Amino acid sequence: MNKRALAGQQLAEIGFGCMNVNHAYSGFLTENEASLLFHQAIELGYNHFDTAALYGFGGNERWLGNSMRSLRPRIFLASKCGMTGVNGKRTLDGRPETLVKTLEQALTRLQTDYIDLYYLHRIDPLVPIEESVGALSRMVEQGKIGAIGLSEVSSDSLLRAHQVHPIAAVQTEYSLWTRNAEISVLATTKQLGCAFIAFSPLGRGFLSAAITEPESLSATDIRRTMPRFQSEHWPENFALQQQFISLAQQAGCSAAQLAISWLLAQGSHIHVLPGSRSVTHLKENAQSSGLKLPAEVLTQAGNLISQLSVKGARYNIAAQADIDTEEFS
Repeated sequence: MNKRALAGQQLAEIGFGCMNVNHAYSGFLTENEASLLFHQAIELGYNHFDTAALYGFGGNERWLGNSMRSLRPRIFLASKCGMTGVNGKRTLDGRPETLVKTLEQALTRLQTDYIDLYYLHRIDPLVPIEESVGALSRMVEQGKIGAIGLSEVSSDSLLRAHQVHPIAAVQTEYSLWTRNAEISVLATTKQLGCAFIAFSPLGRGFLSAAITEPESLSATDIRRTMPRFQSEHWPENFALQQQFISLAQQAGCSAAQLAISWLLAQGSHIHVLPGSRSVTHLKENAQSSGLKLPAEVLTQAGNLISQLSVKGARYNIAAQADIDTEEFS
């Protein structure tokens, strides 16, 4: 894959989002299946692996650590703190003492003494972002993390944090059907020299056509709570999906490859972070790197699917309350 700069390193522009192997979506893998997938990802050229304390309530980090211990020098390892699972429930806690504890747990689970990029997963509204980032800056000084990242933050919060310590990356949902980053934070990251990490680049399976019948999702699948997948909005969104698939077919690529190619074309500081439980999809996604699609095809894709055409909010009210990212009116 082509390389782009992230936290002082040149990495494959498409990373591996590890969340869905055992968190939030339908159909989890076993640990052995996940380990095989991680190793196959490396063989396909993936070297940026992204996990979090929240995923699998620690299980995701543990699986990655068990699988990658001998391969640690070959991968760029990113994880997150500030949002964890406590007594079976998601908990937001950005207090410095909690972040320190979460890091030590992460290092143990990941079986390493160093995390390349450590994100504040969400801003705790009860803790000034300066305090949380201050704690992360001390982790950098101690040599336990290489760089600091933020997830789902506004430009204002990013600028405040950047005054405490340079922010190497901002991770936010960004895809054809979620354009909030274009309001401000995409430009601010470029201005500051931060990498922008686009998570859910395939619209949580919508843009890859992996989801055509939301009612088939398991009862605990996070997408069940998202308005765009619910019955009042899905018929219109499904019609968009079918037009998008047709556009990709005309361009000679898959829908997923068109979605990823469009994202990579939006800025040279953008990294794309799809998740997958399939080697076939890992290969398909990796082949998006360097894919030369006509500019008019990318323009058509952007005009077809955007905040103007997609129906429904990306999160329900409860999930929306946890994020700081700017929203379209």
